[in-house]
Amino acid sequence: MSVQFTQFDRFELESGQVLHQVPVAYRTWGELNARGDNAIVICHALTGNTDADEWWSEMIGPGKAVDTHHYFVVCANVIGSPYGSVSPLTVNPQTGEPWGADFPTTTVRDCVSLHRLLLEQLGVTRVAFAIGGSLGGMQVLEWAFHRDLVQGVVPVAVGGRHSAWCIAWSEAQRRAIYGDPRWHDGRYDPADPPASGLAVARMVAMISYRSFEEFDERFGRERSDEGFHAETYLRHQGDKLVDRFDANCYLQLTEIMDTHDVARGRGHYLDVLRSIEQPALVVGVTTDILYPLAEQRELQEYLPKAELAVLDANQGHDGFLIAQEQLGEQVRSWRERVIDPLLGND
Repeated sequence: MSVQFTQFDRFELESGQVLHQVPVAYRTWGELNARGDNAIVICHALTGNTDADEWWSEMIGPGKAVDTHHYFVVCANVIGSPYGSVSPLTVNPQTGEPWGADFPTTTVRDCVSLHRLLLEQLGVTRVAFAIGGSLGGMQVLEWAFHRDLVQGVVPVAVGGRHSAWCIAWSEAQRRAIYGDPRWHDGRYDPADPPASGLAVARMVAMISYRSFEEFDERFGRERSDEGFHAETYLRHQGDKLVDRFDANCYLQLTEIMDTHDVARGRGHYLDVLRSIEQPALVVGVTTDILYPLAEQRELQEYLPKAELAVLDANQGHDGFLIAQEQLGEQVRSWRERVIDPLLGND
């Protein structure tokens, strides 16, 4: 099914600010049963979109880890993304113009709260489990606090709060955009955006998404007339993102990620982790330098019903998008043992 859209007349952010005429883009697969209790929620990463069957093609489908034969699968676009949900690109109904740099501060919790409204509108009464990596994993951990709705969680390549290390990587990317002379404090001409700054931000991000091992094996010191292969790879990645993304949206999403802290306003961090009651499959990647395995081991240690699965992949953080066969087997095995019996699919 193609991308669908809905709109909510009113949505209150965690900050207390109220948005009106709030669009949400989403896709679904499979069929919702009569009880509405066979849903799976997929949460996408920073520059991802609702086309989860494309970027996780080996994960989604009949008989796969996210089994569309037995489950109704929903992937909604996050707040701040340029792919259809409310963002700096959408129109502020009070001004009749795109929000742009005036788009309000939002959080991971806001994304999940908005998506819950969508699930209720679709008739979902129970989510078997929520799954996602990176920014998607942050949403997954927030879904755990919707205990009346969500029965299991699969946070992938993420920790329980955004570390100083991750915040520093995000700030370096933001500074690349701020330094572009076309930035104009976010009030740039859409026809002449800060493309150079956004490209550099993506190049910085790509280094953190991969690993020393992959760069060494893939590029080494090979070069062409255009420069070292590692250089041309990064330039290519930067140019690709500029063709499909918006600078204000990119900044908004990195700031949303910085708000990630399951303990914010809830109590002591480890106590809050201990309060997550649902079965959890915590997945990490051996070579992830952005969200290292120590963060997933921490989640496994303190979440009372957590199992740890490790992706043995040399692609770094992006291993959760690349090593799909391995990830799919880990998730499918956990789902069949832990989640399917709850729905009677054993």
